[in-house]
Amino acid sequence: MTDPNNKPRTVICVGDIHGYLTKLLNLWSNLRSQIDPESFNTATVIFLGDYCDRGPDTRKVIDFLITLPKRYSNQKHVFLSGNHDFAFGGFVGVLAGEFEAKETWIEYADNEEREGWYKGEGYEKMHLQGRRWGGWIKAKFNAAKGIDYKGSIYDAAPTFESYGVAHGSSEIKTLRCSFLKWLLRLVLSHAILVEILEELMKAVPEAHKKFLADMVWVHEEVFLQLYFSSICSSWHLEYCVDDVCIETQEGVKHCKLIAVHAGLERGKNVREQLEFLKARDARVPKVTDLSGRKDVWDIPKELTETILVSGHHGKLHIEGLRLIIDEGGGLEGNPVAAIVLPSMKIVRDTDNFS
Repeated sequence: MTDPNNKPRTVICVGDIHGYLTKLLNLWSNLRSQIDPESFNTATVIFLGDYCDRGPDTRKVIDFLITLPKRYSNQKHVFLSGNHDFAFGGFVGVLAGEFEAKETWIEYADNEEREGWYKGEGYEKMHLQGRRWGGWIKAKFNAAKGIDYKGSIYDAAPTFESYGVAHGSSEIKTLRCSFLKWLLRLVLSHAILVEILEELMKAVPEAHKKFLADMVWVHEEVFLQLYFSSICSSWHLEYCVDDVCIETQEGVKHCKLIAVHAGLERGKNVREQLEFLKARDARVPKVTDLSGRKDVWDIPKELTETILVSGHHGKLHIEGLRLIIDEGGGLEGNPVAAIVLPSMKIVRDTDNFS
């Protein structure tokens, strides 16, 4: 809730980290230095997802994140699932709910060969995105990003390596395509991938699996309100949507806030989308609100006076109440950024405030 002394509470939204521990630590240090201690220590901190892949330190990043609630007990921490985290969770088998895995990939089976889906031990019970995440993409170059793939279509090889498990794609790619070598590659790739699954399942700590399992797909700023009903002479607890303040040219504005990794899909009922995201129903092949692009870019027209904040898009984009905070995009040379509300100040890991 807004502070009773009329001081708006601080909300910090942190963009995609993608396995870069040094960037995360520098960003956290810069946030501490730029926000007054009382506001920082009582802030709501919303991490916008994609903690894994591309960068070298996924394990250490998750280690840092899971310590925050104890180290900053007066802060509120929200860990949104990104599409990369969803896929990682699918590979290690911690997605919420019960689903028939094959039903998630049968529609996209034509892509299996090209994308190199995982087909080692246990693949029959694995969600489509887990198979894509743990597999080996045969194309070396990602034309959309202008960089080489790192193991799978999700660039998951550095995540494997951060847990001390070789992804195995380099050993497979060194073999060339004479018939005998092709046959050897086929046999070797299966053997390597079976080992990969078993090794990674053992290497990922239970606390990390719990972190992946517990991540939310959407966050709305709400508070609990306890009230006494004179009609039925009893106490009731209800969820109420809380105000988040932002500074504008016209002064401080009170808004609702919705945070979701990619955005809300246009043309679909917002309330139904929010209910689906809160239920975390993994029976679908992909969650557009976590992985979409153009179809989740804008704020749905039915939302008014609502901040919609996301990461995912590899851009820093602020237009009215639509906030996209992903300046890094998982690329080594780009900064990891956060936005601080109500000031709308952008803080980066590369800022030098000394």
